[in-house]
Amino acid sequence: MRKKVVVRAPVLTRSGYGEHGRFVIRSLRSREDDLFDIYVVPITWGQTGWICRDDEERSWMDEAIKKTVEYTSRGGQFDMSIQVTIPNEWEPMAPINIGVTAGIESTKVAPVWLEKAAIMDKIVVVSEHSKWGFENTVYHGQNRNTGQPMTLKCEVPIDVVHYPVKSFNNLSELDLGLDYEMNYLAVAQHGPRKNLENTIKWFVEENFDEEVGLVVKTFFRNNSLIDRYHAEDVLSNIMSQFPDRKCKVYLLHGDMSDKEMHSLYSHPQIKCLVSLTHGEGFGLPLFEAAYCGLPIIAPGWSGHCDFLYAPHLGEEKKNKNKKSKQPYFLEIEYDIQPVNKSAVWDGVLVEDSMWCYPKEGSFKMNLRRLRKNYDKWKKKADLLQGWVIENFEPNSQYDKFVSSISSTKESEDSSMVIF
Repeated sequence: MRKKVVVRAPVLTRSGYGEHGRFVIRSLRSREDDLFDIYVVPITWGQTGWICRDDEERSWMDEAIKKTVEYTSRGGQFDMSIQVTIPNEWEPMAPINIGVTAGIESTKVAPVWLEKAAIMDKIVVVSEHSKWGFENTVYHGQNRNTGQPMTLKCEVPIDVVHYPVKSFNNLSELDLGLDYEMNYLAVAQHGPRKNLENTIKWFVEENFDEEVGLVVKTFFRNNSLIDRYHAEDVLSNIMSQFPDRKCKVYLLHGDMSDKEMHSLYSHPQIKCLVSLTHGEGFGLPLFEAAYCGLPIIAPGWSGHCDFLYAPHLGEEKKNKNKKSKQPYFLEIEYDIQPVNKSAVWDGVLVEDSMWCYPKEGSFKMNLRRLRKNYDKWKKKADLLQGWVIENFEPNSQYDKFVSSISSTKESEDSSMVIF
């Protein structure tokens, strides 16, 4: 008999957690005929936009949502819940409850995340860094009720299941109106963690007299005109510091479909993705750029290390004296320091956690390295592309997720300790 599984996730939103929720749905649907009777509870995610499209997947989700409303209105119960969101939102919904999260981008998860983890039967994360954050965070304190010393840590099983690659046929070339043949790309929501203002500023300083461009694909909160005007104002304020520059910076604002994003990564005048991120749970734009064969400049810290470091590929296989994995991207040197106070988010990003701070000189040096020896780094990117496509193939990731949740057993003791 198929298990009745309810997925609670922002599956209809244009967000990272929305994409994660859709991955969970696709994984379950791969075994819908024999293992799972799937129900869907859609939730929002911040102020991100909604997916409006007419395809088979959206039609299926609409029907699943209707089925869920009808079933729960009759008092229907579920065998398993899968909750795709930040751990603060996890709650018991079925005999077996699985929390799915991108994890945290710093070195430490919040105490409430560990408290919420204790009421789940398993956690599934998207990177080894996210798993490490849960397993290596420990808090010491006193029990509120007894006053006895207590230790709060994660004792729930954690599995890592990565996102899969996507492929699109018949990509059309985007008309970006670029002035030069050599252009870099930055894809990031504007906020403290993505470090976008330094990305733009340091790029212009390094390329002031060069015929190169930087395309900035960004937004603050959503796809609104107000948001676009805000982004334009911020960019104008930065660029006003650099009159008479030769290099160009272009703003690309708002929502783009997956196919349009892949056209952007594959554009013949886009030569490299750059990121000065302080940390990633996974790093979806970095992942997409990697499997599109785009050279990447980024710090080698946090979630994206799972796919930017690879075994020796191509001719490099012959050298057995090197370490088992090596970078197939241009590594920015960095320091590990406390998170920026402006980024602290109560119950999510804790003040005494740390993240990486990419070094200005190293970033600028790597911009030069790519520009002066592009063919070398393009060959490395092509090797990485082949490895990522092979090792992050959709069906294999679906199978990993199905195997993970299928092996989950109801906890005998789901009590939690609260400080």
